[in-house]
Amino acid sequence: MEDAKKLEEFQAKIDAEIKIEPKDWMPEEYRQHLVRQMSQHAHSEVIGMQPEGNWITRAPSLRSKKILMAKAQDEGGHGLYLYCATETLGVSRDQLLNWLHEGKAKYASVFNYPCLNWADVGAIGWLVDGAAIVNQVSLQRTSYGPYSRAMVRICKEESFHQRQGYEIMASMMNGTADQQKMAQEAIERWWWPSLMMFGPHDGDSPRTSNAMKWKIKRETNDDLRQQFIDKTIPQAELIGLKVPDDNYELLENGSYKTSDIDWDEFWNVIKGNGPCNVKRLKHHKKAHDEGRWVREAAIAYNKKKEQKLQTA
Repeated sequence: MEDAKKLEEFQAKIDAEIKIEPKDWMPEEYRQHLVRQMSQHAHSEVIGMQPEGNWITRAPSLRSKKILMAKAQDEGGHGLYLYCATETLGVSRDQLLNWLHEGKAKYASVFNYPCLNWADVGAIGWLVDGAAIVNQVSLQRTSYGPYSRAMVRICKEESFHQRQGYEIMASMMNGTADQQKMAQEAIERWWWPSLMMFGPHDGDSPRTSNAMKWKIKRETNDDLRQQFIDKTIPQAELIGLKVPDDNYELLENGSYKTSDIDWDEFWNVIKGNGPCNVKRLKHHKKAHDEGRWVREAAIAYNKKKEQKLQTA
């Protein structure tokens, strides 16, 4: 049983808005919660490169190709920031990746859907990255210092990604009838998976209580989802897109009421039965295995460099 006095002092620091740092004492449950959440976040950034990466060579202009390449590079960097932050909790990166490859660690369910055309690239940037921003802005105030600091830079870059996606959708809605149809079909494919990104309803999420008490999370899943809905529906209407929900309505308080999510679909994807679950993980394992020689060469080079410095 953990010392009651240490737990009391730990919670006092949390309540006083003092960041918890790697060398500070923390409850094991707090550490495990962070490992799970931060590693899932890191995996999501890296796996999230796959849907759009397939379109880099087929982007419709040199400008759009450069932007998409920059975005993919950003996402890889985000994964590295978050893996490094997770390692401060005493878990190696090799272990984090092993858990992913063994199916013991998850990543965002939204990346298990296919990116079918250029309009989908726009919808992912606008909706998926837009949902990520809402969640990540809140995480800038999370109680664990390394996680909080990593989120500051990530949020700045995600804002660029969201604008890139919205620009694509707006351009298509100013285009031909076929382009407008593609854009509308894309929002119909990505709207609901984007809402699922925030996780289950608060009452159905067993970890929410501790996450809020320890200020790992500052806002609940439902509150964050509602913020995203209230920001995104007006953006869709502004460029002539229709949200695929016949029952949504604007309430007097300025918020939108929407239909409930198909939670059966959400849990089915989480369990590994989505359209691209197997494909995404297989691709990641293949890339990881084929890149082994690069990692080994880098380690060998650094060791040789250290030896030279020691003998100099």
